[in-house]
Amino acid sequence: MDAHVLRELAATRYEDYLDLLERMVNVDCGSYSRAGVDRIGEMCEAAFHEHGWSIERRAHLPTPGDRQLGDLVIGSLGGSGGKRVLLIGHMDTVFDDGTAAARPFRVHGDKAYGPGVSDMKGGLLAGLHATHALRDAGFDGFERITYICNPDEEIGSPFSGPVIRTLAAEHDAALVLECARADGSIVSARKGVSDYVIRIRGRAAHAGVEPDKGRSAVLEAAHKVIAISALHGRWRGVTCNVGVLRGGTRPNVVPEEAVLEVDLRSPDPATLAEGERAIEEICRHHTISDIEVEVRHEAWHRPMEKTGASQRLVDVAVEVAGELGLEVRDTATGGASDGNTTSAAGCPTLDGLGPIGGGAHASDEWLDLASVVPRVAMLAGIIARL
Repeated sequence: MDAHVLRELAATRYEDYLDLLERMVNVDCGSYSRAGVDRIGEMCEAAFHEHGWSIERRAHLPTPGDRQLGDLVIGSLGGSGGKRVLLIGHMDTVFDDGTAAARPFRVHGDKAYGPGVSDMKGGLLAGLHATHALRDAGFDGFERITYICNPDEEIGSPFSGPVIRTLAAEHDAALVLECARADGSIVSARKGVSDYVIRIRGRAAHAGVEPDKGRSAVLEAAHKVIAISALHGRWRGVTCNVGVLRGGTRPNVVPEEAVLEVDLRSPDPATLAEGERAIEEICRHHTISDIEVEVRHEAWHRPMEKTGASQRLVDVAVEVAGELGLEVRDTATGGASDGNTTSAAGCPTLDGLGPIGGGAHASDEWLDLASVVPRVAMLAGIIARL
């Protein structure tokens, strides 16, 4: 496929892209806003239906005590033969209900703003429009394109993760549509993420009358915060952050309970495992006697490592970009995505293939509208070259 032809075809649908982007951004669809996420899913489903995709919609079946999540939407498009390509975009955002009304979609110059505009409604739509361009060009040189529209990526993909792992093992390449970095770079490596919730239980006592009978959970937590924070940078590329510390009830009560929430990240499985062992060792040893510590560990993502197979995907992307007059480099990032899941499943993976954007999770989140058409064309070209 000629990359310039794909660019021309992508340009003919730009106004449709912009219209649907506005409608998506103006829907509140935080991970736990089931109705909003399902509304985005309905928009994706309609686009699949219009272009002849097979559609599967899977409902979340929560265990008792869990919150109901939005449906998982999977589109499948058969071709005449070739590679099996997996596309992944997520439909949820990090924002609370009411955010879309407070700061709705707007365009200023070449940038669009609004909740989820780049993380990742812009990328979600880029995947749809790249496949539209291929269909418009009459290209079907693939065995199958599968597009996963994920409802829960922002909370670690607890529902969709197992589905993504299964499908990744059945495909030849995974292209993840998180937006490109602000400098236009695509993503070939991501750190793995382990989260900890550490609950410390001591003994309450009157802080003025008999403080020595108490066992301060907050004081023990403070020691553990210092020890855990010291792991930051101990191994190359490893970050460790105690993001939450809460405990106690009143200043005249020796605090009986404290809670720490810890984020550990590493680009390498071995050092991630070392960091995990170090945190667990810190939790086993106490500065204050008669303290109990409960540790809940959630290994959200294994590292997405750059491999020879993923380098070949980078080479294809750079080649197509060059034909479009774009200078594209690959980079590593500390944030995790569904690319971690596909990579860990052994599927060659490339990420950051949406339009250029930035300010994710913030009130000034933005999408570079001038990058939409060339990046859609680049994505379509990558699929065609595989």
